[in-house]
Amino acid sequence: MRTLAAVPGRRSVVDYSLQRRAVLAGVHAGRTGLFEVCDASPYLSRAAKYHGQPTDVACPVCRRERLTLVNYVYGEHLGPVAGQAKTEAELARMDAAQDEFSVYRVEVCRGCGWNHLDCSYVLGAEPEPGRQPRRGRRRAVTE
Repeated sequence: MRTLAAVPGRRSVVDYSLQRRAVLAGVHAGRTGLFEVCDASPYLSRAAKYHGQPTDVACPVCRRERLTLVNYVYGEHLGPVAGQAKTEAELARMDAAQDEFSVYRVEVCRGCGWNHLDCSYVLGAEPEPGRQPRRGRRRAVTE
């Protein structure tokens, strides 16, 4: 499911596929219960429905539904946008206009509730020593 090439400015990529494989091995061996891994919150399920990117990959647990990828953004300069789900198009716009921020991509099964952190990466302008934040991001209050 490696589709990171769609976002060209990504850096500091962390791939969680080995952790995913270990969790699924525990489920299939009976060491981990389904209630522990199929626990998507209502907020995550709604984000998958309205902001997610459908894939052709079948859920590794129920095998009935296709997985959906949801991107969450976090960053010091994002203000109220931090913690929101964003589409790939929104990420591309933010990459061009924002200071550095982190993206966390979660795979979700809207059928059984399986969810797992797929990867994380950084987008936006890289910080430079002595450089002011991009205009419009952090405005000084004038008195």
